[in-house]
Amino acid sequence: MAADQVVKRFPGEDKARAEREWRALRLLSAHAPGLAPEPRKADLAAGGSTVVMSRLAGVPLRGRALGVEQVTALAQAARRLYAAVPADTLREVPIRPGQQSNLVAHLHVWAVTARPEVPDGPVALAMDRGLDWLARSGLDANGPVDVPPAFGPGDGNLANYLWDGSSVRVVDFEDSGRSDRAFELAEITEHVGSWVEHPLDVPAFLRHFDLTAAESARLERCRRVLALVWLFLLNFDQHNENTKNPAGTVERQAGRLMGLLP
Repeated sequence: MAADQVVKRFPGEDKARAEREWRALRLLSAHAPGLAPEPRKADLAAGGSTVVMSRLAGVPLRGRALGVEQVTALAQAARRLYAAVPADTLREVPIRPGQQSNLVAHLHVWAVTARPEVPDGPVALAMDRGLDWLARSGLDANGPVDVPPAFGPGDGNLANYLWDGSSVRVVDFEDSGRSDRAFELAEITEHVGSWVEHPLDVPAFLRHFDLTAAESARLERCRRVLALVWLFLLNFDQHNENTKNPAGTVERQAGRLMGLLP
């Protein structure tokens, strides 16, 4: 493999992920050159796919204390990413996986399958408060109708945002697709990677986005939904012997969710 390129290999069951990755790289190459890896070639086969792209310089933002320069560059990259795909083209891009409808459906299932297994305490209380809010929120399987669409990378992990000393570029588009700015911003602010080590300065980050009133209201709701999703995910993860999160992470997430709820 050439040193200036990366080859991502996908098993047969992940063909859709490979297709999303390849579509995103081609769209961003055409409409936001330099923001993401350049697409080289793809083999989208049913038995196993590969996507070849250029290698980007830089270090992941996750796990680092971010100063004003890095937070500003992160916001600039996100703004450019969300606005990259022209509206007429974006209409033809499928809605990304893990959007509102998927998350709400998962939460409804976990409310009856996972919640009863959680012992009484701060985590169970936060789950109950979050699920009670969700039931009253009006959020359902339908997507937003009052905010403009945007291109969504599909993963808020700061490990996918690379700092090269002057700017931030983005990798990993396996779950990319049509979304909206509020949801994608919530993906970043509520991802465990944005707070478990060196917390992202969320107010400073969000000040870089000129959101409409509808987007601001949706951002608040999306942050709560994603915080609730992460509470369940981290509760599952704490019982995994290969967990990468430090002890007490799920309890910290419970406190974060409680702070977001009305």
